[in-house]
Amino acid sequence: MNDLISLLSILLQAIGVILLADFIAGIIHWAEDAYIRENTPLIGKWIGIPNTIHHHLPRRMTKNGWFKSNWDQLMAMSVVVVIAALLGRLTWHVWLFAIVGGNANEVHKWSHRTRKENGRLISWLQDMRLLQTPHHHAIHHTNPKEVHYCPVTNALNPVLDRLNFWAGVEWLLEHTLGLKRQPDTSVPGQGLPPEWIKEMRRAG
Repeated sequence: MNDLISLLSILLQAIGVILLADFIAGIIHWAEDAYIRENTPLIGKWIGIPNTIHHHLPRRMTKNGWFKSNWDQLMAMSVVVVIAALLGRLTWHVWLFAIVGGNANEVHKWSHRTRKENGRLISWLQDMRLLQTPHHHAIHHTNPKEVHYCPVTNALNPVLDRLNFWAGVEWLLEHTLGLKRQPDTSVPGQGLPPEWIKEMRRAG
């Protein structure tokens, strides 16, 4: 009985860690979508441009390799692991958080690929709702693209969207710091796309 309780405790902890990693990845995704553009100082070239490309040409990311898809979150998770190690807190929870968080954009990429591209295992994990499904993620790419930011599971987005969580945070930031959500040129009525996006479309 004690073994069963211990196993259940570990399972619940693992689920909690995965959901936390999904939530943190969602915060990063939301911040990129809401505030970072190609002209953002320092990080616009590295984060703003790829994000703009992704909203205009969502399937283009499926051509990216693993490191190109995940480098920014891998760097962030490396910092988490190093800090945890220095503090003597490098538990399995930290490793699981780092693995899931570091690969969140890979799971995101899988939600843009076809079943044939994903193969049987990934498609099965999506079918079992253990990974975010393409249908679920498609809601994020439905105009005005302001919901469903968490990229790993199907679990958090309905709850956060029902609470108007992201809109609430944006309202708070605007009314306390004067930080306004930036227009998304992939959404009709929010400005013209950059010329380089038009060239990419023409080039295929």
